[in-house]
Amino acid sequence: MSELKALSYIGGEWLEENRLQESIINPYSGEMIGASYLASKEDIEKALSLAQHNKKQLASISALERSIVLKKASAMLEEQKEYFARLISLELGKPLKNTRDEVSRSIETLEQSAEEANRLIGETIPGHVSSRGQGAMAMTFKVPVGVVLAITPFNAPLNLICHKVGPAFASGNVIILKPAPQASAVATAFVKLLLEAGFPENGLQLIIGGVEAGRQLVTDERTNLVSFTGGAVGGEHISTSAGLKKVLLELGGNGATIVHHDADIEQATSLCAKTGFSNSGQSCISVQRIYVHQQILTSFTNRLKEKVEQLIVGDPLSSKSDIGCMVDVQAAKRVEAWIQEAEKMGAQIISGGQRNGASVIPTILLNPPKQAKVVCEEVFGPVVSILPYQDINEAIKEANDSRFGLQAGIFTNQLDVALHVAKELETGGVIINGTSNFRLDHWPYGGIKRSGIGREGPRFAIEEMTETKMVVIPNGI
Repeated sequence: MSELKALSYIGGEWLEENRLQESIINPYSGEMIGASYLASKEDIEKALSLAQHNKKQLASISALERSIVLKKASAMLEEQKEYFARLISLELGKPLKNTRDEVSRSIETLEQSAEEANRLIGETIPGHVSSRGQGAMAMTFKVPVGVVLAITPFNAPLNLICHKVGPAFASGNVIILKPAPQASAVATAFVKLLLEAGFPENGLQLIIGGVEAGRQLVTDERTNLVSFTGGAVGGEHISTSAGLKKVLLELGGNGATIVHHDADIEQATSLCAKTGFSNSGQSCISVQRIYVHQQILTSFTNRLKEKVEQLIVGDPLSSKSDIGCMVDVQAAKRVEAWIQEAEKMGAQIISGGQRNGASVIPTILLNPPKQAKVVCEEVFGPVVSILPYQDINEAIKEANDSRFGLQAGIFTNQLDVALHVAKELETGGVIINGTSNFRLDHWPYGGIKRSGIGREGPRFAIEEMTETKMVVIPNGI
């Protein structure tokens, strides 16, 4: 793969000359593999102006045309699946096992968005239920909000772009895309693919930049909706600074999974090992807190340790690696510090705990206090904590004692217990006989509390990215 270039795309042009450069570093090797060319304030102003100007033109493109473009993009991504998988691994340190899966999910997300473009339906509402509406009729239509600002993270850089760009275009919006700086090359390559698939040049502006670029875009009145996936702190800043516009926030979590005494321990440990450490735990629904019934604590802990220590940590570009590295050395050092803090506070390190550059060995902690960051904050790293309990209501209470509420899991063979837990857990989603870390891309995905506002999944994102327009015929038809 040749040296990477990440460029802003504004007004039909790729911007390279006279732009500030930042190095693209492979987090696993530490080598410079390319450069990002940052958008200036003037570039961003131009992107905003063009997006505002092009709103009506984009809205006039038929649903059929939008659907065709998205289907073609999906097919082209299928053809280039291995290229994009390797690009994500190279830029982010995510192992090929995970990136190949991410590209497959991205293909599905584009296909689902294409289908939803043809389902923008309204309804008719008779007026005769009111004495003042005899003979009247109202009709509703879904219309685009206008300009969707999509701000995406590094941990699933392609799929989460698709979750924003796909529904936004399907519903007739202009898009300004600002990817995470760590994933700028992936975003550049994907925008090139979209243009080759027939995406209108005036329908998408790509901004390469950091926090200041994001702030300029978020606070500008010409953006009509901000769709952001990232940390809770960033989401809070957006919600307070965006002004009177829609915000769709997919934020963090510290995923709880409850393992009851009657659970299938083999199933539970296999899934906790797989979904607690994939992508080095850099997922907002990654398994983080595992509440295990005291009756099975020893057997569960020993079996989970065996399975986790079988995971292969290595080169992200090797098909044999289960775990690659974190996004950068600073992130790995933070996780290492949190592990050390938990140990000082009384946690027992059952496995792992070491760091090598940007890689953190998969770590299991036993019984850290709830005040430890590995329990009460979002680790976003390859660390799980086993927390014993005696009564199921105690486990529910502890799981709910969090500022986050994204997804959770419960392992049990009792249907009444499963339904009770599902009802009482304060999260956007509950997985029965599965962990917190399970998502299909067409399902409504999102959380409560500091885990966000709104839901993603093409059908549900389109609800957020459109407005309902009512047309009234006072004298009926």
